[in-house]
Amino acid sequence: MSSRDLPVTVVVNGSATGPALVLDEPLSLWGGLDAETGLITDQRHPQCGQCVTGTIVVMDAGRGSSSASSVLAEAVRLGTAPVGFVMADVDEIVALGSLVAEEIYGTVTPIVVASTTDTSTICTGNTISIDSATLRLL
Repeated sequence: MSSRDLPVTVVVNGSATGPALVLDEPLSLWGGLDAETGLITDQRHPQCGQCVTGTIVVMDAGRGSSSASSVLAEAVRLGTAPVGFVMADVDEIVALGSLVAEEIYGTVTPIVVASTTDTSTICTGNTISIDSATLRLL
């Protein structure tokens, strides 16, 4: 399969490559993600038990608490965070967590927004790459 570029809007600039983890529903990082293990712990979430570490999480939106930003920053500090996010809607709370982690720990977790038409073409396990304003399916 040849690579394909998808148009995106950059929320947090940076570069990352990894396997996609496509979430069927929005995830609240606060109470839904264990920052120590990188595991999705929300018992009602379809991907409960999946590990986000080293993946590029693809989801329509975040869900819930403003404390989610601190969970993402802590996961970055512990090395259990996703390496990037592709979202269908801007989530300011996830973006804040990424920006705080970059400022405090020097680790960039890029976030881009793509159309739901484009995000629906990404499957869990596909290798994808975020580089500035480009989302590439490899």
